[in-house]
Amino acid sequence: MELGLKGKVAIVTGGTEGIGKETAAVLLREGAKVAICSRRPQAVEATVAELKGISGDVLGVPCDVAKPEDVGRLVDATVQRFGRLDILVNNAGSTVRKPPQDFTLDDWNSVMDLNLTGAFLCARAAYPLMQKAGHGKVINIGSILSLFGAPYAPAYCASKGGIVQLTKSLALAWARDGIQANAVLPGWIDTELTVTARNEVPGLNDRVLARTPAGRWGVPQDLAGIAVFLASPASDFVTGAAIPVDGGYSAA
Repeated sequence: MELGLKGKVAIVTGGTEGIGKETAAVLLREGAKVAICSRRPQAVEATVAELKGISGDVLGVPCDVAKPEDVGRLVDATVQRFGRLDILVNNAGSTVRKPPQDFTLDDWNSVMDLNLTGAFLCARAAYPLMQKAGHGKVINIGSILSLFGAPYAPAYCASKGGIVQLTKSLALAWARDGIQANAVLPGWIDTELTVTARNEVPGLNDRVLARTPAGRWGVPQDLAGIAVFLASPASDFVTGAAIPVDGGYSAA
């Protein structure tokens, strides 16, 4: 069974921190060429410099995935540099923590546009290249909040639930083209985003630890194995799946 990614080309959105950065790193270690993007140009530059310590086959592109023109430039730059596109990891995301009644429309749209519309736009832009090649891997980063609600994150929960349904639709539509689409549902992972959650949501840390059979918060490296599997030929008969990586949280 082939797990190596040598010669493959990947785009990782939201690739400058947390899960996205670690995913880019593991793909590079496995031999892939990787383009990362973020809305923050300085973060892109700094992360590319760091990732070059693993491999020189890394490209950084400032990009707002909610803007079709930016997505087009991202895909074009990747193909111009590396000649192809085999793997798309839709990881870019954000949240606004408020109860639903306090949400403004701008709050709602800012989360939905980045988390869900951005994933759709990137997948749509990647499709012609993958279809022409006769193969491709779309990996959408959801959340265990794709499965559960949270009173302080209605837009985030809705967007991540939408990620699962988008993944299933892509899987069904593109299977005949040799493209697999799957979702990864991280549990409570220790990232920049969840640090603020622990500060803003009273009792969150204790509740997470009490419910997680593994007895700890996850770290971005815990996602490395599933990323390599879903990006590789080993997962060619896996499509439309939504796979929790949560230390058993969703099983409790």
